[in-house]
Amino acid sequence: MSIAIRILDKPGEIEAVEDLQLQIWPGSEIDVVPMHMLLTVAQNGGLLLGAYDEDKLVGFVYGFLAMGEHEGKPQIKHCSHQLGVLPEYRGANIGFQLKRAQWQMVRKQGIDWITWTYDPLLSTNAKLNIAKLGAICDIYKREVYGDMRDGLNAGLPSDRFQVDWWLVSTRVNQHLSKKPRLQLDLAHYLDAEAQKVNHTDLDGGNWATPQKDILQLPNDPAEHPALLLVEIPADFQALRAAERELAYTWRIHTRKIFEDLFAIKYLVTDFVYLPGTNPRSYYVLSKGDVTLGG
Repeated sequence: MSIAIRILDKPGEIEAVEDLQLQIWPGSEIDVVPMHMLLTVAQNGGLLLGAYDEDKLVGFVYGFLAMGEHEGKPQIKHCSHQLGVLPEYRGANIGFQLKRAQWQMVRKQGIDWITWTYDPLLSTNAKLNIAKLGAICDIYKREVYGDMRDGLNAGLPSDRFQVDWWLVSTRVNQHLSKKPRLQLDLAHYLDAEAQKVNHTDLDGGNWATPQKDILQLPNDPAEHPALLLVEIPADFQALRAAERELAYTWRIHTRKIFEDLFAIKYLVTDFVYLPGTNPRSYYVLSKGDVTLGG
């Protein structure tokens, strides 16, 4: 499949993005970012990119100039607000292509920092954002959007990770390089003595259920493990559709884990996925400068 990435900054092009949003996030026309807003942002320092399969718009990424704080000082950043791909085109690396184009265009503006939020329980998003793009995270936000109404998000607390993407860092350049990069799996991290924070059982429907007991860290920060593993559901969307109460349990379970670990200076630096009959998903959290493979 040959996908073309194009800058969208004209009314006719951007109007199609309104329709695309409803196809990607069905259920609420009120939540669609309107054409006039997309156009204004695109023509005033923001960025709207479309992914095309020939003449068909199949995905987009949209963001705008914003102000953040880094190391106690205000700093200009690009806030990436939406990334979406039609369901039938997912798994074709289009999201990565859109983000890589965004990386190139924002750097040309002289900006080296992009942030965005995503649901930390979505393995597909974690694989893209953390494992493939090289974003990092130490910010957990509760109820970012309040009660959401679209078909994908309605009914659960809208907790989100806010990730930092440092565009000129060695880490990000290694992830986006066209040269092959060592892909780390669970075995690599276990060999490096990464410790599992939480454990799961499989219920009768083969859904992973979090156990109540979690790893208790020493009081002395100097004795904290350099690497930790936090498990999340391998397919949270399917789990949520089948077992809403269990999905809520996972939200609260992981909320506490991530908030507690971020408070003691752990940082999400990688994500590993184990395919199979019962697939498993793990975030990797690092303390200090300890990482494996960049």
